[in-house]
Amino acid sequence: MKYKLLAASILATMSTSAISATYQLTELSTLEEAKHNYVKDVSESGHIIGVANGIYNLPIDVSYIDFTDSLIERAYDRREDDFELIDKEITFTLDDIENNNAAATNPDAHSFMLDFLSSDATRTNPEYQKLANIIGYNVLNGEAQEQVLFDVASVDYDGLTRSVSNNYNAVAEDGVTVGWGSAPYEKTSFLPNDKTEEITQFVRDFISRGVVISPSGVSVPLLPEYDEYGGISSANDIVKTNTGYIIVGQVSTGIPVDRQENIDDSCDGEDEPVSVCIENLNRARSSRLFDTRAVKWTLDTNLNITKTEQLGLGLTPEEDDGFAFVSNALAVNGKGIVAGYSDIRDNNKSSTIRSLPVYYKNGNVVEMLNQEDDWTGGKAAAINENNIIVGYGIKRIDGTDRQKFFYHDIASNSTVFPKDYFNSSSSVANDINDNGYIVGEGETDLFNVGVRRREGFLYKIGDDAITNINDLLPCYEADGETRYSYVVSGAQVINNKNEIFGVATKTVEKTDSLGDVVQDINGEIEYESIVVPVKLSPINNGSIESCSDPERESYKRQSSSFPWYTLLLLPLVGLRRIVR
Repeated sequence: MKYKLLAASILATMSTSAISATYQLTELSTLEEAKHNYVKDVSESGHIIGVANGIYNLPIDVSYIDFTDSLIERAYDRREDDFELIDKEITFTLDDIENNNAAATNPDAHSFMLDFLSSDATRTNPEYQKLANIIGYNVLNGEAQEQVLFDVASVDYDGLTRSVSNNYNAVAEDGVTVGWGSAPYEKTSFLPNDKTEEITQFVRDFISRGVVISPSGVSVPLLPEYDEYGGISSANDIVKTNTGYIIVGQVSTGIPVDRQENIDDSCDGEDEPVSVCIENLNRARSSRLFDTRAVKWTLDTNLNITKTEQLGLGLTPEEDDGFAFVSNALAVNGKGIVAGYSDIRDNNKSSTIRSLPVYYKNGNVVEMLNQEDDWTGGKAAAINENNIIVGYGIKRIDGTDRQKFFYHDIASNSTVFPKDYFNSSSSVANDINDNGYIVGEGETDLFNVGVRRREGFLYKIGDDAITNINDLLPCYEADGETRYSYVVSGAQVINNKNEIFGVATKTVEKTDSLGDVVQDINGEIEYESIVVPVKLSPINNGSIESCSDPERESYKRQSSSFPWYTLLLLPLVGLRRIVR
């Protein structure tokens, strides 16, 4: 791929030491079927893909539920108590849900059933319906349109099952996309050993499968090398080449000895379906079910796989290692150099395994962080055409594990951790363009001991510190009085025009799980913060506005003197991007 560079005068305006250009924010198209929308990737030619969560009208199947069971009765009693605490009368009964279709028509009943099905008691229980709340989408001709990965039409209700994982990750220059997802759950009847009555079980064929999708909608699964019990595969990034495409991701290569013993001992299909047993073992992430390896697929222009190459592992398994090892590929450039992460042995304690950022080149797995500097984890998220990789490392700061973004230059074998918002701020780099500009997100509220607010940043390689992207936006709306309605919470992609794509929060009328506007007990409309995808375009000859506002006190829109603790906290439902 060849890209046009910006004029030197434009690049010069982007320094954190002397910024003289602002950005114009444009909200991108969103799916009306969901509350929160996020950009995932954008090609240099302008193809945009994203994901959305908070799906409205998720279908509830009540046909199999025993509404006299104590589990759901106790859940209803707790919901009734919650309503009483806010002086609100409950508007449905369990009988309404069972016999009067209340879950599809009453927002309180619908919300109750969603909470019940996602509770600790039912979420992993195979006797209850499984629902997923994230979908992928393409922006075609300026309009967001859902992209189905592996879901199918339900046999129990109208529409898709909405039971699958959807990880829609990357797009090539011509609009070919990749991602990965799970198989849809199927409701079946199962007769346990020594029982006389069948029970309902929700089962699926595989846990995760990579997929590549053409612009016309043709889907090609990327099968794992080891597909026993469904296996595992994922596709995380794609680049177009002169002869086709390079796709990188992860595949299962086997099951370790210890876990195979678990399967042999437990998964005999007598007391529960074999697939349910496999799901339960895989859910115990601390011990991992499958050995997985980073992989690079080469495809021709018709999406036929011509070569599959395992990229290796950052350690050598020993004979007495009975557990699984993992490596993964998250990003690739046009030269075929791959970045991701891998299991690595601790330099001082070989029995301790850490997951650290690596890159894969010429058959080698190369670490980028110095373990002697106390880095205990991390991932490499993106790589540009100049072979510079960005990602984050993890180390303990002030008693808490924090993420810190870095960039690594393969040519000089140097890794740099630039100064971010403050010492104990977690920061993640999501992308880098060929001009050396890095975008990501970092924590901005210094004194919050709970979940910290995050805001997007821009960083130019060689500068002293990052710039808060919100400092480059207007202070007010067009009327000159209304405070600017967007706060950029994360920057996901930056192209070679220095256009930034990310997510921002804004305040809108609150909607319930059926998509209707919510009113409080006094009939007043309620409001909430939602996440929307945005594009930020550089403005030539602009200037940084000095914002003053009583609510923000001494907040100044200058990154060099930004007093982070004066930010008002804004609720944010975030989705951290870890793949380019």
